[in-house]
Amino acid sequence: MLKEIVKYSLDIKGIDEPTFNEVKSPFDGEIVAAVAQADEKAIDIALSTAQNVFENEMSKMPAWKRSEILAKASELIKERQEEIAQIIAREGGKPLKDARLEVSRASNTFAIASREAMNLDGEQLPMDVSAGNEKRIGIIVREPIGVVGAVTPFNFPLNLVAHKVAPALAGGNTVVLKPSSATPVASFKLKEILKDAGLPDGALIVVPCRGAKGNALIKDPRLACVTFTGSPEVGWRLRGEVAPGTRVILELGGNAGIVVHHDADLEAAAQAACRGGYAHAGQVCISVQRVYVQEKAYDQFLKLFTEKVKALKVGNPLDEQTDVGPLIDEGSAKQTVEWVETAVKEGAKLVSGGKALKNNCVEPAILVDTKPEMKVVCQEVFGPVVSVMKYDTIDNAIKAMNAGRFGLQAGVFTQDINVAFKAARGIDVGGVMVNDAPMFRADHMPYGGRKESGLGLEGVKYALQEMTQPKFICLNLKDQ
Repeated sequence: MLKEIVKYSLDIKGIDEPTFNEVKSPFDGEIVAAVAQADEKAIDIALSTAQNVFENEMSKMPAWKRSEILAKASELIKERQEEIAQIIAREGGKPLKDARLEVSRASNTFAIASREAMNLDGEQLPMDVSAGNEKRIGIIVREPIGVVGAVTPFNFPLNLVAHKVAPALAGGNTVVLKPSSATPVASFKLKEILKDAGLPDGALIVVPCRGAKGNALIKDPRLACVTFTGSPEVGWRLRGEVAPGTRVILELGGNAGIVVHHDADLEAAAQAACRGGYAHAGQVCISVQRVYVQEKAYDQFLKLFTEKVKALKVGNPLDEQTDVGPLIDEGSAKQTVEWVETAVKEGAKLVSGGKALKNNCVEPAILVDTKPEMKVVCQEVFGPVVSVMKYDTIDNAIKAMNAGRFGLQAGVFTQDINVAFKAARGIDVGGVMVNDAPMFRADHMPYGGRKESGLGLEGVKYALQEMTQPKFICLNLKDQ
């Protein structure tokens, strides 16, 4: 007997019967669900609805109420952890243990947003610093920005959505959300949870769509803010397509590196590089892609690292023991293998892995003797590939880390505080993790890139600042 396919419909009144796209597991092709697709008419109605709900409900909702809804959502996410983790593993191929961690983090993201909603305040500005202004009092208040258009990627289909939705709602905005076409089901589950938590209808509207329809959303002048996570090519093009006055937040690609100094805890560094390089098959913008090891520690580090990588279990994301699941689609798996093969043809040595397996899986690859101009070094692989390279001085390591288009996060392993600070200050990225992998991210910390890696900040508090706007009010008082 065939299992009935779960359908997720658009909660938008006044539209025609939409078409449905099947969402399939990248591992075995199993149909996970069928999701309704928004056309231009649906997007237009969604934006009008979100604008109306913003003006009449969300912008007027008191902080305690917004906080209460977000706190309840956090609790409901936690209660439904296993259900949502199974969805993430099935629709996106993320290993189940990592999917559970993502759900836990999303719950925490909403809990943080709940607290930040109560802390969103302004300041009093003294006006009597200039003669003649003694009777004036200046007040700066923060107001919600309006309708937020959120575009999210496949690799964190719940928590990266949470990082856009939670701060937007905490600030009193409404959201029109376009999730990844590969992993939209988690977004619908989040919408259900927020409705159960008391969020007004129309405050969050999910509009799965592709191509020109997505562009219709992004270009609409009713959007006060567009927050996008995805490829640099799409993100920077998007920046030029939004309507005048629309604020843009971009969280784009990376090419994260680690510096391993000779005095580092090599066991810890190898473990961090292994975890950071191959989690979710390397499909994370802060995945470890480059490791620079000081010459005297190189051989020992490479031995430790190789042992750990070879011990990783590759396969079915629903298997509790799986460390590395499939890439999101056949094209991504094929490109990863091709880039490894090209690097080898150009002189690199393949120490381990790099072969295509069934079900869109690729063996975790370690490359050595790579050159700066190779794609696997200077571009974003977005697959399970790590290059290990030597350096002599810390100055040369910093120079190598800074070469290239990206500047999202980096890691430095050393026991020398002077080396740590020199590297942390010298590496041109948004965040430097000392004695940790660049894959580390806490949901309350500022998160954003430099160069082609992005524009603006995420992290709940910092995104909330991006999604609200200051207003200055000056009171000219009478004599008391």
